[in-house]
Amino acid sequence: MRGAVRGAVPVAESRRRVGFSVFAESLLTGVWIALASVPLVTAPAAFAAGGRHLRRRIGEQSGGWREFAADVRVAARRGWLVGLAGLGALVAVWVDLRVARSGLPGGQLAAAVGVFALIAGAVTVLRATAVWEPGLAWRPLLGDAARRTVREPGGSLLLVCGIALVILSAEFLTPLAVPVLGILAAAAVAVEERGRAR
Repeated sequence: MRGAVRGAVPVAESRRRVGFSVFAESLLTGVWIALASVPLVTAPAAFAAGGRHLRRRIGEQSGGWREFAADVRVAARRGWLVGLAGLGALVAVWVDLRVARSGLPGGQLAAAVGVFALIAGAVTVLRATAVWEPGLAWRPLLGDAARRTVREPGGSLLLVCGIALVILSAEFLTPLAVPVLGILAAAAVAVEERGRAR
């Protein structure tokens, strides 16, 4: 019995060590994601590369900045279209909010629907980036992610909270939002892994 307890302690310590390692790697990955997202249209590709990097770390595989940069290049080949669509949606919601503030009839409803659609779209993209692999096309990835967004509301709500955390971090102290991007990518990977386990 004592031997079993003694054997369990190193396993618990090992898991704790891996957990801290993944947390630290998430913060670093957030910096990489922020740098790769500077053109804005590359944000989905950056999150896809970040998610893949974190999955490698969880699986205790090697990989660093070079592998991340290579993944960004591959993901951006078609992923920039997803980023462009996201920018278009962001501009449309901004216009809706301006219309709502001007007091036009129906403006507040249009703004509320627009914000809801933007959040749902962001969650869908995060779910898609969390499972991206080189060679996978974005359209089916996004379609599958949209279905999971609706069918797994618990995971989707967790990602909404993650998005809110990034926004609040940026409001509180803008540089703080940079490493939090990595935590958001890690949350998306965790949500997808949890869904697969079920």
